[in-house]
Formats: sequence, C-alpha cells, structure tokens
Amino acid sequence: MTIAQWETAFPNDDACKTYLVACRWPLGVICPRCGNKEVGEHGTRAFHWQCYACSEKGTSYRFSVLVGTVFENTKYPLRDWFRVIHMILTSKKGVSALEVHRVIGTGSYRTAWSMCHRIRAGLANEDFRKLMGIVEVDETYIGGKAYNKHGGHSGTGGGMKDKFAVVGAVERKGSVVARVLSRANVIDIQNFVREVVSTKVSCLATDESNFYRALAEYPHAAVHHGMGQYVVGAIHTNTIEGFWSLIKRGVVGTYHKVSKKYLPLYIAEFQFRYNNRNNENIFAEAIRGC
Repeated sequence: MTIAQWETAFPNDDACKTYLVACRWPLGVICPRCGNKEVGEHGTRAFHWQCYACSEKGTSYRFSVLVGTVFENTKYPLRDWFRVIHMILTSKKGVSALEVHRVIGTGSYRTAWSMCHRIRAGLANEDFRKLMGIVEVDETYIGGKAYNKHGGHSGTGGGMKDKFAVVGAVERKGSVVARVLSRANVIDIQNFVREVVSTKVSCLATDESNFYRALAEYPHAAVHHGMGQYVVGAIHTNTIEGFWSLIKRGVVGTYHKVSKKYLPLYIAEFQFRYNNRNNENIFAEAIRGC
C-alpha cells in the first residue's frame, strides 16, 4: 500500500481493530485461551468478548482483540503499530528505530526500538515447506572489520573472528530460509540443509566450500569462486548472494550495528520481506503473524 492507501484504509484505531479481527479470526472470533468458538460479545466494551468454557470458577474469561499479539500490553494506539509495520514492509533495506521514533513520536528511542523488535518477532513466525527446484545454499558473515574498531580493540585485518555466521538457502524464483549459527561448521550447516531443502531438488548449487561436500543425497554442483568461476550454465549462487547484499546494505546503511543476540530478528525481517515480495497482501500476512 502507498501512504495514501494506508491512510484511507486505517483512518482511526477502530478501523485497525476491525482489520485485525478479520486477519486473526477470518472464520469468526474464537477464545485465544481454549479455542472455544461459542464466545459472546462484551456488553459495554467494543472489540472485547467473553468465554465461559475455560473458566474454572464458572465466570467468564474476558479478552480483547489484542490478547496474544505483539500489540498486547502497550500504551500506544494500534494505528501507531500498523504505521510502524507499514514502514518496515515498504523499506527494502529496513527502517531504523530512530526513524520510527521521529515519525511516530514515541516517548524515547528505546520504545521505538522495542516496538520494531516485537514486530520482527511476529514476522519470524513463518511456516515454510522444504525448498524444491534449483536451490542455492551459501553462508556469509555479518559484522564490522577489525581495523574499524575503536577503544583499543582495533586490529589489522578483516578476519572472521568477531563476525556472525549466517547460512541460507533460496529456491530460484521462490522463498529463502536463513539462520544465524553459533559458528560455521560442517555439522550445523549440513543439518540446516537437510532440514530446509528437499532431497528431490533438481540441483543443489553451492560454492566450493568443504561444508557441502558430504551432502551425497542431493544432486550437487558447485562453482569455484577461488578460481574466478561464478556462473556455469544454471549453476551459480548469485540469488542467495543477492539476498546477503540486501541484509548487509541494511546493516551498513540503516542499522549501522547489530548484536548477535538480536541478529536473528533482523534476519527474520529481511526473510519475510523477500518471501512476500510478490504478495499483494503482504500487510495482511504481517498482521496475521503479529
């Protein structure tokens, strides 16, 4: 949606709550605690319901449309949350918490930072089928170079010591799955491949790394980057490397710095945007995840 379309669709908080109800319970409101479909509307409070099936004392369990979502227990209107989600989805390389703070007018930078991470956690709840067709697999390392460090921690080289390993697999013209690793090693990377890639793929395309040589159950082909070889017919890793470039440009140009603790959330954000790049209802998909 453009800004004008978003403003028209969500003029107030009630419009946002109506949209959330439709996304969350398309077949009718159910109790988030016990799944009971026989719930009644609250007599005096809009977007609140009552369930008598899961109350031990025979009284009603009262819940709102926000219960069980990332929007629960917050003082900010739902419309502000929807605006932040729209900003995240329409920014190809991400949006900084400082920008959210300036646009939304949150009380502090920390509040905007927390809102963004809550939303990223919702976007991370993606279900995926095993990748098919021609699948590219590659690993990358995210983090600054040693010689750019300050405060007596500088080094002389680029190195991988203080970088964070990420492995990913992408189906040509399809979805990507990426995961942060504690460290890059043969066992973890091969377990990742076996978890997300079907053995019925047409081809598993990788580089010459030793990480992928023991995947005998896959039809495997590799390009040798060390010898200046990047494309051999349909064999290349350009697609997954394009995805890595989006993440790295986002880190360098938008976030400037990410910690290993929160890196999986940033990866989830970029993965969600990539996998829904052709989805006209990407906003509704994000709301359902949140």
